[in-house]
Amino acid sequence: MRFVLASASPARLNVLRNAGIEPVVRVSGVDEDAVAAALTDPTPGELVTALARAKAEVIAADEEDALVVGCDSMLLTADGEVQGKPGTVENARARWRKMAGTTGTLLTGHAILKVENGEITDSVADHEATQVRFGTPTEDELEAYLATGEPLQVAGAFTLDGLGGWFVDGIDGDPSSVIGISLPLTRRLLRRLDVVVSDIW
Repeated sequence: MRFVLASASPARLNVLRNAGIEPVVRVSGVDEDAVAAALTDPTPGELVTALARAKAEVIAADEEDALVVGCDSMLLTADGEVQGKPGTVENARARWRKMAGTTGTLLTGHAILKVENGEITDSVADHEATQVRFGTPTEDELEAYLATGEPLQVAGAFTLDGLGGWFVDGIDGDPSSVIGISLPLTRRLLRRLDVVVSDIW
């Protein structure tokens, strides 16, 4: 049974590789806005979990025997706003100016589907929340960071394991979840599917 990561995120892939798993990478192409619009007043945790499940379901539909893992991350800012990927330099700049010196909550939804003989036979899902204490970059530092393009395509406009790590003062919780996939939560979810993580190293 192969281990499939339903994500294009190189950070998630690196977390799994460094933890002993070489997943097959397949990108779902899910319309995240449509999935979110179909939900009725979800909490931020419910939203990221539903998006993770939607991504995993698309990939699982074409698998024969596999464990398919989907993830989705968003930042809940100190003022209660949920933020995904900023997409543009202007959005990323505005977000950093608002969140500098504050504490946000990085939420990562996880869904694992077990596929046997082409059918989904079991599934589990949950989310992880980690507090992130943001530093305050100078204007020059912020502009240099924005110019790299890194913050444009990541939840909350920052990374912990890349250049954004220079501007994170600390975290309270699971660092792998902030990077994109929580190893402790993934292990617990696998156990609920009767899969021992050491068996797939």
